Amino acid sequence: MSSFHFSEKIIINKPADIIFDYTQDYNKRLDWDTFLKQAELINGATEAGKGVKAWCVARNGMGMETRYVTFSRPWTTAVKMTHGPYMFKTFAGSWTFRNVTADTAKVTFLYNFRLRFPFTLVGGFIKSNLRSNVRQRLRDLKKCVEAAPSVQPS
Repeated sequence: MSSFHFSEKIIINKPADIIFDYTQDYNKRLDWDTFLKQAELINGATEAGKGVKAWCVARNGMGMETRYVTFSRPWTTAVKMTHGPYMFKTFAGSWTFRNVTADTAKVTFLYNFRLRFPFTLVGGFIKSNLRSNVRQRLRDLKKCVEAAPSVQPS
């Protein structure tokens, strides 16, 4: 089985707490997350938090159920796949938010996954595709958060 990992980061002109809250609000998730066509908390959850499960479906139709394993507002959140596309043996991701100045933060998305055979044969392509999607998601997040003067910390 092949293991892959990568990270992408971006500087956003808003404080970390505002960005963290915005990304973890599933009522706003599809406003910025252009990789997804569906994103919702499940099992009766109304807010993201440690132990909470979410169901997300990519625009390509692949769905993944994840469980929050870390939720440390406003600095870090991490999820682990509990059910997803067969090609993934495992999948996990973390997002970190660090203030650079009082009004600017660095946002880093880190992903780790293992593929099942025969998807291991095209693992480099899958990683490249996911990485490209993550870069676009971060650009879209930056655009949405910076353009929304009404985005305030919770």
